[in-house]
Amino acid sequence: MQRSKIAGIGYYVPKNVFTNEDLKKYMDTSDEWIQERTGIKERHYADRTGETTTTMGVEAAKIAIERAGITPQEIDFIIFATLSPDYYFPGCGVLLQRALKMKEIGALDVRNQCSGFLYALSVADQFIKTGMYKNILVVGSEKHSFGLDFSTRGRNISVIFGDGAGAVVLQPTNALASSGKEQGILSTHLHSDGESAEILAMYNPGTHANHWQPEPFATFDKAEIGQMFMSHAMIDYAQNFPNMDGPAVFKKAIIKMPEVVEEALLANGLTTANIDLLIPHQANLRIAQFVQRKLNLRDDQVYNNIQKYGNTTAASIPIALCEAWEEGKIKEGDVVCLTAFGSGFTWAGAIIRW
Repeated sequence: MQRSKIAGIGYYVPKNVFTNEDLKKYMDTSDEWIQERTGIKERHYADRTGETTTTMGVEAAKIAIERAGITPQEIDFIIFATLSPDYYFPGCGVLLQRALKMKEIGALDVRNQCSGFLYALSVADQFIKTGMYKNILVVGSEKHSFGLDFSTRGRNISVIFGDGAGAVVLQPTNALASSGKEQGILSTHLHSDGESAEILAMYNPGTHANHWQPEPFATFDKAEIGQMFMSHAMIDYAQNFPNMDGPAVFKKAIIKMPEVVEEALLANGLTTANIDLLIPHQANLRIAQFVQRKLNLRDDQVYNNIQKYGNTTAASIPIALCEAWEEGKIKEGDVVCLTAFGSGFTWAGAIIRW
């Protein structure tokens, strides 16, 4: 069976840099407080009206397509991962297709949040393996900044997230590395557990009013709530912003991320000693450091860039993957491991021989 390879890769981050010191203007926080809890020093924010999730994805895609040695018209399928689409609907995939003047190809939108890029990569990998498509564009892009609560009330979440986009072009391959071993995506591994879905979620706008409601809506008349999609009460009680139980997410992530890495290694007859570079989803530097210790990896085996970009959710892995490759940290024949954990909960892993 043919495999899929990353033939081109690119990323884009907005020019607007916000440091921890900048955030002090909007909330009671400090550089020390943020770095101690997250490792983040700065993040990039998109222009409020000049940039969207789609436009950032387009910029990353242009670079990936050029590096793959093809044109946008040669792409025959799009998979776009994001939790911050331009519109409630339609999704960003068709907007990117329009912006790049592509053919009337399929466009699939993936909503798996922090695991979105790896889920999208896995879907694309299956399409390539079956021979259905030859050039698949996979994009992860996020514009978090427009939907965060920039006040002391929302600081636990708002200090974490940044904006940006990453993209790859997948193509079929039967190539072997110089070692004689097969190149490309060796395997992908996807998991979920919805038992605690609401502890990392954005409740509104949504259609859940008669099914599940966070406080204070649980005390409202259900017949009244059932008529609401977005209301002044939701805004007053900050229910239109993301909600996260940080410690609970941390505890789950540091278990599931090492587990899926070990699962992926085992599936390919590899061990942690074979990992040339682990690129974890950039959720929190403390999580990444814990995963590194759990897997007994050296510093040079793990790549982190959350310090300067924050958590860019579905974009974090392709941004980090591209940056590591540009810095020469990924070479032909290297075993690269990717892992992510996020809202849902969903988590995933992938093993690539470059």
